Amino acid sequence: MTTLSGSQVTLRPATTADIPALVPIRETPEVHERWRGGPDLAAAVAEDLDEAGSTPYVVELDGLVVGWIQWGEEAEPDYRHASIDVYLDPAVHGRGVGTDAVRTLARHLVDDHGHHRIEIDPAADNAAAIACYAKVGFRPVGTLRRSERGNDGSWHDALLMDLLAEELTDG
Repeated sequence: MTTLSGSQVTLRPATTADIPALVPIRETPEVHERWRGGPDLAAAVAEDLDEAGSTPYVVELDGLVVGWIQWGEEAEPDYRHASIDVYLDPAVHGRGVGTDAVRTLARHLVDDHGHHRIEIDPAADNAAAIACYAKVGFRPVGTLRRSERGNDGSWHDALLMDLLAEELTDG
């Protein structure tokens, strides 16, 4: 894994040393609402670090950890594509940090890993995330009905979005 530089952010490989910085971000109501983890968020973050098939990074802004971004891939040649998941500290929302992080990782997936298509699936009611991803070039594909369980135990819809390599914006 290599460290990636965006216009504002640095994406560097996540390690267990990042858990103390990520837990308070996961505890914020805005992030906790979207990312399950149970009562032990340190264990949940540690589990995310070890998720098979996932490549995790922390998002740094001015040298501080402000979020998490990871990618995975379907390696079967006839279905090959990548996917991205991300969360950021609400303190940096609305400043283009998420857009820069997603764009930086998407550019890496296209240029360095040869992916022609990338998926992302925000909660269908997460208008801010959807707008962020659209700025990078992601387009809505359709609704994944009741595709994820929220912390309240109920099922929620997600919006499947994808991006073709030639649609990736430079910002």
